[in-house]
Amino acid sequence: MSFSLYIARRYTISRSKSSAVNIITRIAALGIVASTAALFIIMSAFSGLREFTVSFTNATDPELRVLPSLGKSFLITPEHEKQLKGINGVAQYTKIAEERVLFYFDGKEQVAFLKGTDSTYTNVNAVKEKVIAGNWLEPETSQVVVGYGITNALSMGLFDFNNDLQVFVPKPGKGLINSPEDGFKKALLVPIGIYSINEDVDNKYVFSDLGLAQELLQFKPNQITAIELKLAPNANETEIREQLSTLFNNKITIKNRAQINASLYKMLNAENLVTYLFCSLVVVMTLFCLAGALIMLILDKRENIKTLFSLGTTVKELRNIFLYQGIFITTLGVLIGLAISVSVVLAQQHFSLLMLTNTLAYPVKFTMVNILIVIATIYILGILASWLAANRVNKKLLENS
Repeated sequence: MSFSLYIARRYTISRSKSSAVNIITRIAALGIVASTAALFIIMSAFSGLREFTVSFTNATDPELRVLPSLGKSFLITPEHEKQLKGINGVAQYTKIAEERVLFYFDGKEQVAFLKGTDSTYTNVNAVKEKVIAGNWLEPETSQVVVGYGITNALSMGLFDFNNDLQVFVPKPGKGLINSPEDGFKKALLVPIGIYSINEDVDNKYVFSDLGLAQELLQFKPNQITAIELKLAPNANETEIREQLSTLFNNKITIKNRAQINASLYKMLNAENLVTYLFCSLVVVMTLFCLAGALIMLILDKRENIKTLFSLGTTVKELRNIFLYQGIFITTLGVLIGLAISVSVVLAQQHFSLLMLTNTLAYPVKFTMVNILIVIATIYILGILASWLAANRVNKKLLENS
């Protein structure tokens, strides 16, 4: 153990003769404890809110979505599907035919997306778990699962045999439209289930069978608008992207969940950054107390410092004494603060101490990344504050002691 480290340890565990210095040091240590605990709890809360928010979109958004680079649709051949199944890391895939259409029910209209899905869709996306009434649709039928927001807009329920849910799909082509039959392809649908995810999604999609959607859109049997993929655990997304691009001759665009919901993720990242910077500002203000406590301690120990200097201790070694002491106090505050905050976060996760509603606990998420960020933030700022305070030890101070 170096001389400076030994003296710093002694100063940390021993009481000063001045009660004011002791009180200021304790306040500084408590400030570090409080700021550490607050920073970790707030970051864990925002991590929980982020995961809670993203969970809604994950029900309808796949891990990877393959879209045509040009146009609205592309062709997938049996050979494509055979090679797609052979790509390492792809656990499941599903074919989609999707278009914005008009729904009509009992005199009310609603524009939404008709999303045709095949039998493997529920293996890729968790939307089936969000069905709150009725059941998921059967393949090769005219059954549909409607969003809760759309049912409200149309004043529609399940198994209403007095009124039909109709869908009108624009026909491709040019020229004048002389009648609705010329401009739209019409079909009668059977609402079999209602799902609820969030307000945006509930007002956006009506799920149907893939074959029905292809027929309404006048697609070929192998013509689709997207392929959605579920990846195996620890799959290499970069390699899968490269193989998919090669498979479709670079005529596709591939998006993951963050790219599909770019605006949402951008907003969440901005909120996390602003919150972190605001909390770090509070930490900076707290660590001014640490710098003040060290300066008070330097003034209180002037005679001891002068004696050590006379015995041959260099100014750098004297500065290191108080630098190390600041690090010791910071370490003590970080350990106690993390112990408190980790206990609070884990208690909230397991025992739901704070509730948003009668059934929904405030979401928090414990991650090692947040712990590392908190430790790095407190230590960097703590070392900086200690270094600034330690620099008050100079020859002028020693000569005037």
